[in-house]
Amino acid sequence: MEQEYKILNNGVKMPVLGLGVYKSGSDTKQAVKAALAAGYRHIDTAALYQNEDLVGEAIRESGIPREEIFITTKLWNDDMKNGTQMEAFENSLKRLGTDYVDLYLIHWPVSEALEQSWKVLEQIYREGRARAIGVSNCHMQHLMRVLAAATVVPAVNQVESHPYLNQKPLKTFCNNLSIAMEAWSPLGRGKVLDDPLIASLSASYNKTPAQIVLRWEIQNNWIVIPKSVHKARIEENAAVFDFELSREDMERMDGLNRDMHFGTDPDHFETRQW
Repeated sequence: MEQEYKILNNGVKMPVLGLGVYKSGSDTKQAVKAALAAGYRHIDTAALYQNEDLVGEAIRESGIPREEIFITTKLWNDDMKNGTQMEAFENSLKRLGTDYVDLYLIHWPVSEALEQSWKVLEQIYREGRARAIGVSNCHMQHLMRVLAAATVVPAVNQVESHPYLNQKPLKTFCNNLSIAMEAWSPLGRGKVLDDPLIASLSASYNKTPAQIVLRWEIQNNWIVIPKSVHKARIEENAAVFDFELSREDMERMDGLNRDMHFGTDPDHFETRQW
């Protein structure tokens, strides 16, 4: 697989395609191994997912040098609320079996602990135990709170994005601050793949609907982390660097936006029972 990279605002090189492992459960280890064998060099996990240990085992057993693999993990809400951010990070490192991560993210913008948590991430970054730090699920108002308290601008904002939720206003805001945008659920949990336009483009480019969607996102300067535990699908999702969508087709895809969330909206996450 030919991989493409995004240079973050601190100079760190991040692969634009990664494997997400949310709800991968006991299949996590074999999924990560399949992804690494297919050429992926970017794995996205989180304390919440309860599979950091399996990610670490898969990476070690792959035989690929640690420095060649980009690992993201995330600080969970309860640790923000309880003031145990540093302990949470230490525990993530232990589970992963590494002495640093490539990207550490605030998972959700917990209102009462957002600024304090960002200060902890800045300390971790200064200590060199995270090569980059960022946020996840932050709208503009959340980012403005982080930026008001920050001495380090977030390198990444990871949010839900897919053809029905293209996040253009937020992306423009982040682009102006050199904050890279990363899409979770880039395939809309599969619910966008039957869209007639995507089906039509799939036929004309001789690519699967998922490949059309991922290519559209990558050409729109998104980092993407599609999730799968199936070897064939993992390999399919990687085959997106050997073609390009035309400008006209990119614009047609842009027109699919409905501002539709399939996951939790960051404006309402604090009422959710996790």
